[in-house]
Amino acid sequence: MDGLQLSWSSSLRVAHPARIASKDLQGDKILLPQSALEQLLAASSSSVPGMHSFTAFDSHNPYSVAGRRQFRDNDRQLPHPLMFQLINQKNGNTVYAGIREFSADEGEVALSPHLLDALGICESDIAEVSAGRTEDGARIVVRAKQLPKGEYVRLRPMEAGYDPDDWRPLLERQLRSSYTTLTKGSILTVQGAKGEEFRFLTDRFRPEGDGICVVDTDLEVDIEPLDEEQARETLRQIQAKAQKAPGTANGSSVGHAIDIWKDVDGQVLGGDYVDYELPAWDKSRPLAIELTIQDEREVDLYVSPKSNRQRSRPREDEHIFADFSSPKDGVKRIVIQPGNVELEGAESLLISIHGFVLPDSSSDPTPRRYTLRARAVDTDRPAPNGSASAPTAPSSDEEQCRNCLQNVPKRTMLLHESFCLRNNIICPECRLVFQKSSPEWSSHWHCPTHPSASGSTPLSKAKHDYIEHTQHTCPACGPSSPFTFPSLPELSRHRTTICPHKPILCSFCHLEVPQEGDPLDPACEAETALTGLTPHERADGARTTDCHLCGAIVRLRDMAAHMAHHELDKLSRPKPIPCRVALCGRTLYGASAKGTTRVGGQGPGNDLGLCSICFAPLWANLHDPEGKALRRRIERKFLTQLMSGCGKKWCGNEHCKTGRKNLGLPPKGEKAAEAMQIVKGLMEGVYDTHREGSVWFCVDEASQKRRKIAEMLAAEGVYELEWCVAAVEAEGGSLERARGWLGDWAPTKVQRS
Repeated sequence: MDGLQLSWSSSLRVAHPARIASKDLQGDKILLPQSALEQLLAASSSSVPGMHSFTAFDSHNPYSVAGRRQFRDNDRQLPHPLMFQLINQKNGNTVYAGIREFSADEGEVALSPHLLDALGICESDIAEVSAGRTEDGARIVVRAKQLPKGEYVRLRPMEAGYDPDDWRPLLERQLRSSYTTLTKGSILTVQGAKGEEFRFLTDRFRPEGDGICVVDTDLEVDIEPLDEEQARETLRQIQAKAQKAPGTANGSSVGHAIDIWKDVDGQVLGGDYVDYELPAWDKSRPLAIELTIQDEREVDLYVSPKSNRQRSRPREDEHIFADFSSPKDGVKRIVIQPGNVELEGAESLLISIHGFVLPDSSSDPTPRRYTLRARAVDTDRPAPNGSASAPTAPSSDEEQCRNCLQNVPKRTMLLHESFCLRNNIICPECRLVFQKSSPEWSSHWHCPTHPSASGSTPLSKAKHDYIEHTQHTCPACGPSSPFTFPSLPELSRHRTTICPHKPILCSFCHLEVPQEGDPLDPACEAETALTGLTPHERADGARTTDCHLCGAIVRLRDMAAHMAHHELDKLSRPKPIPCRVALCGRTLYGASAKGTTRVGGQGPGNDLGLCSICFAPLWANLHDPEGKALRRRIERKFLTQLMSGCGKKWCGNEHCKTGRKNLGLPPKGEKAAEAMQIVKGLMEGVYDTHREGSVWFCVDEASQKRRKIAEMLAAEGVYELEWCVAAVEAEGGSLERARGWLGDWAPTKVQRS
């Protein structure tokens, strides 16, 4: 159906951008009303050519049946992708677009900012439709128009200095996610990773025409400068940028993993970030991250824990901990307490060093040098930049000057005060002393709303105003969103908490994705707080899977609660009953891989607590109500073991002649009198049914091996011996599978207690 051309057009009113802000239209996407879809379907069915020449349908005619089926399959279908031509009849501007959905109001078409700009429509040209208002405002003609798939496009940068390493992957991603078509002569805007914009003129296509389709096609992209002057300027800027690349002498340092044992020296250019990572630290003690600035310039410190809920590297508008203060003694310090809730689930700490630059201001090309250290501290250890500069008490022959607060000898106090009052002045708020004629005093300031904020340079004042007293808009939510904040810390709090675009590591699809959701919906926030799942995880967790234990169909987001029920069921399960033969690795009733420990029952006459395999040689089809014959058979079995042995090379029975030889033990009970005395003791163990492992029969090799494996598992101290015997029996003697069986079906000793 790709080659199908629809004949449909309509004149529609342009919807106001404020009413469609929640749709977040990007690229060349539009919204049409539901009636447009119905008209397009009608136009598609009427434009399908006749597939057969039959005038009537005959159910017994195979050709008629096939023709009817083919016609029905082609009926009421639309081309893919669906494309449109938009025409502004007032100025003649034309642009091509793709459809997002059919959810616009009747008589309206919603346009993305790219399309509004291409059509030359300003927001002031669009009328707000309200009750009692009938003015139409801006109108455009929307016409169905299928374009050929593009093979080649030439783009021309609108400014010099575009580096392909910066925008090439961004261009590919943006075309794939936001564009269906490209229009010749239109301006293509690509958003950079640092918020910058790359603008390109769409200059030439192949195949030739006014537009192409960029969906499901291999598009060759060629970038050519507008003229030779732009090409030379671009080359010059790329070379200058290479000289200041990270890792060079004139560029910022390259970030890496650090530890608490070694200080890190580095440098950062104005506007750049140097990213470090602290993978391990003592989480039981407070952690101090200190930044020593060597040249007293503006360098900021940001820290964010890396977890499933925080994946972004810290930036000035997206961080958990930060120190924006101006350097006074050259040291910035962030102390993170071990009980801080932000450290919950933290894999590591992401640390970023930022060379602060005011927006729209030229930065110093000289790198700013620093030393970074991270170390555990004691809670009672004073901060290095604390109150260590407080004046000391004067001695007996000294007196404190009331103006500069220095201790001066009493004999020279009069001379000192006359000089000090003429030249020095003290700030009444911070008690710092300045020279009256110094630029520091003339630039000294205190913020009335932030008592701790102060400084003595114009840059520090401008920085404080930018951070704390300037409105900032969330760059992810967009300029048309209501998320505008009065300060950078509040913007950062939004981006690290409720911002729909905050990246998370989904616990179900295990991908880094936006958390999504509507931060203005109290119900959404309440559900997030109750479930502990982000909106994306709640949607992704609605998929179902089979429980590997019980086979039930469970939603992924409910699997944790479902497995918790299994953990509770473990506590109520009765212990398996091992066979009382000391070397036997079987239970009394058998165990299965599905956790059942009551697979079968016992035969008649087996009241000794032996498994059916161990009791089988003792069973006889005789009437023996008092068990005397059974006792004689047991005694005879013990005498045979002691005096003759079982003859098995694997036997490890210490009450068997062969077993004692295999174990390297001296002979025992080879004479009849001695053997009878030993048998008496062994018979007491047989009939004492409350003693586990008191029956010393020889067993087969597999059972003996399983018993040893079970005892080894029990020696680890996690599971009781009864469960270990059942696990090894259920898994056929496999150690690894037995561990898995225990984890699925057996309670631990801690749970039992």
